[in-house]
Amino acid sequence: MDLRALRAFAAVAQEGGFSAAGRRIAATQPTISKAVRQLEEELGGPLLIRLGSGVALTSLGEIVLRHATAMLEQREALLAEIAASRGLLQGRLRLGLPSFGSAVLFAPLVAAFRARFPGITIDLSEQGGRRLQEAVLAGQLDLAIALHPVPDALHWQEVRDDPLMAVLPPGHALEGAERIRLAALQDSPFILYEQGFALNDLIESACRRRGFTPREAARSGQADFIIALAAAGLGVAVLPRLMLDNRPGLGLATALIDEPDLRWRAGMVWRRDAPLSEAARAWVEVVRAHMAL
Repeated sequence: MDLRALRAFAAVAQEGGFSAAGRRIAATQPTISKAVRQLEEELGGPLLIRLGSGVALTSLGEIVLRHATAMLEQREALLAEIAASRGLLQGRLRLGLPSFGSAVLFAPLVAAFRARFPGITIDLSEQGGRRLQEAVLAGQLDLAIALHPVPDALHWQEVRDDPLMAVLPPGHALEGAERIRLAALQDSPFILYEQGFALNDLIESACRRRGFTPREAARSGQADFIIALAAAGLGVAVLPRLMLDNRPGLGLATALIDEPDLRWRAGMVWRRDAPLSEAARAWVEVVRAHMAL
């Protein structure tokens, strides 16, 4: 059984589609499709159900994914041990980064990591924070960046504590205010995030604690589009301050949401019951050094 085919199949299953899998393992979609098809022929049945929005595993696919994950992990452990015996640091880092904030916070760290450890291959997955947590717990990622709070089964180390800002549509009654309370937005429609984004949970929970449910105007997973929707007057957007600091020409009124229980607290997470690989420990070392943790 070809480990490259298993790796392609596992990437499709874990990323939810062929295009995302291709970006993760740096392979073309036809190459990945061919590998999965050959694996299905070898094992005598379909492993994936092709859906309009992605893929789902068949019962056979679930079995194969479980064993494929274990086999690929054993391969990486073998290569890492061989590299260690030669005094080299090699291996594979399976890293999850959030869709929001990564360009500002983590792109420079990924570059610094590659420069310091060129022998380590990075499998990068970019998703919402909730899905990243699930992937770490399932053993699909070595570690990820997620928002606090996280499940007790995950170790969490903070890397950024940022306030949230309200981006106000033109003509909003709170234009001109530098700081606001969350309750002041209860009559405004909210532009929320796609399912799987932990920031949704933070916003909705904070609203419920203040006695209201945010009225949804739209959802998106792209910061630029969310801001554009606010500019079009659709509703109020809530974003971490770091994502607005680099937009001097925003052209919209913003106000700091002055609530201690509603902040963008991002941290590294990994499983408490599983040791970190050498590659993952190297990533933690780089992040701690650059952020003085």
